[in-house]
Amino acid sequence: MAGSTHTVTNQAPPLTGYDVFAADRALTEAVERHLAAELREEAVAELSGTGRGCGAPQTQEWGAQADAHPPVLRTHDRYGRRVDEVDFHPAWHRLLGKGVSAGLTDARSRPGGHVRRAAGFVLWTQVEAGVCGPLSTTHAAVPALRADPELAAEWEPRLTSRVYDRGLRPARLKAGVLFGTGLTEKQGGSDLRANTTSARPLAEDGTYELTGHKWFCSAPMSDGFLVLARAPGGPTCFLVPRVLADGTRNVFLIQRLKDKLGNRSNASAEVEFAGTWARRVGEEGSGAAVVAGTAAATRLDRVLGSAGLMRQAVARAVHHCAHREAFGGKLADKPLMRNVLADLALESEAATTLGMRLAAACDAAEAG
Repeated sequence: MAGSTHTVTNQAPPLTGYDVFAADRALTEAVERHLAAELREEAVAELSGTGRGCGAPQTQEWGAQADAHPPVLRTHDRYGRRVDEVDFHPAWHRLLGKGVSAGLTDARSRPGGHVRRAAGFVLWTQVEAGVCGPLSTTHAAVPALRADPELAAEWEPRLTSRVYDRGLRPARLKAGVLFGTGLTEKQGGSDLRANTTSARPLAEDGTYELTGHKWFCSAPMSDGFLVLARAPGGPTCFLVPRVLADGTRNVFLIQRLKDKLGNRSNASAEVEFAGTWARRVGEEGSGAAVVAGTAAATRLDRVLGSAGLMRQAVARAVHHCAHREAFGGKLADKPLMRNVLADLALESEAATTLGMRLAAACDAAEAG
C-alpha cells in the first residue's frame, strides 16, 4: 500500500462476535445453581441472547463511542431560556435502550428475577459500565416507592416496562421512565444526617416545596428522582419529577456535571432546588428507612458491576495472550504469564460467585 512503512503483525484480533454469557463459565454455573430447574431453560436462552448482543461488533462500537463522547450540559437554549438538559451521544441512547429492553430495570416481576437481572447486569457492564448507572438507579427506586402504594401503582409499571421512552414529558404520557437519586450534599457527603435541603408542606395531599442543593445527583435526565430533604417532621424521602403533570418543567437547576476519572459516559450533576415541587414518599421523618432498600439495591449493583469489569479484563487479557507471541512462543504458554492469568481468573470468578449469591439471597428474601 502506498505510504505504508511496514506490515502490522503479532496483534490480537478484536474480541467481538461471541456470546459473552456462554463464554463465562462462572456466570453460567451460578445461574444454573441459583435458579429453579423449571426456570433455567428460559433464563439461559434469554441471557445467551443478551450475551450475543453484548459481544456483537456493533454493540462494542457503541460502547467505545459512548465512552469517547461524554455528556454535555445545556443550561439554556439559544434564546436565553433555562432548559437544564444533558445531551448524550446517540450510542449512549442505543445502549441504554438495549439495557432497558433486556430487563435490567426489573428484578421483581418474575420468579428468580434478581438472579436473572444480576447475570444480565454483569454482561452489560462489560460493554459500557456508565450506561448501567441509570439502569441501576431505576431498578433501585422500586423499594422506596413501595412505601407509598399510590405512588408505586403510578410509577412502578413504567419503571419496569422494558421500554426506553426518552425525552422530558409528563410521566403519564410515557411508556417507560427512568429514575435517578439526589441524596448527598456538599457539607455531609455520605453522612445524610448533615443534609440541609428543606421541604415546606404545600397541602395535606403530601406535596411539598424543596429549597436547597444536591452535590451529587445521578442520571440528571431521568424522569423522576428520589431526594432526601428536611421536612418539619425530620429527614424525609421525596419524589421529584423533572416534568410536572401539566407539562411544565419542574425547578431542577443543573449547576454543572462532575468531571470524573471513570464512568465518564454517565452524567452526574450538581443540582439546586428553588421552590421545586415534590411528593412525599412515606411518612415525615422516615427518609432513611425509605431509601434503605434503594441503597441496598445499588450496593448490590456495585458488586455486580465490579464483577463484570473484572470478567471483561480477564477475557481481554486471556484473548491477547492467546494470540500474542514473544520470545519464541505464545504468551499464554509462558509459565509466569499463566500464573498471572490464573490469579486474575480466580479473583474474577470469586467476584462473580459472590455477586450472584447475593442476588439469590435477594430472591429468597422477597419470596419469604
